[in-house]
Amino acid sequence: MSMDSQGTKFGLRRLKKSFGHAWQGIRSVWSSEQNFRIHTAAAVIAAALGVFLSISAFEWIILVTLIFGMLALETMNTAIEKAVDLVTPEYHPLAKASKDLASAAVLLFAIGSFIIGCIIFIPKILS
Repeated sequence: MSMDSQGTKFGLRRLKKSFGHAWQGIRSVWSSEQNFRIHTAAAVIAAALGVFLSISAFEWIILVTLIFGMLALETMNTAIEKAVDLVTPEYHPLAKASKDLASAAVLLFAIGSFIIGCIIFIPKILS
């Protein structure tokens, strides 16, 4: 039996399909979600600022973690919104609450990321 057969939990074919689905998800969120593109633009600006201001390796670790955490959270928010829309296309207070809570999680992470960015970048800009 081949390692790539459909009946196994492991295999290169299965792994390749998995990555293909993930890339399709990234393309989907990029093309459908304005906020994802805004967060990506902010990430590019933050990374450029990091290069320009020569931030430390530890600061890079924090910055990269925040950038990819933000993009992942925005992607999860989109997944929640689409799942809710699939379950109930008409207005429902619990559907609204679910979407609002997912959006709140993104906003909270964005605020925290902004504060940490200020802690990293402002002293370097001022000196």
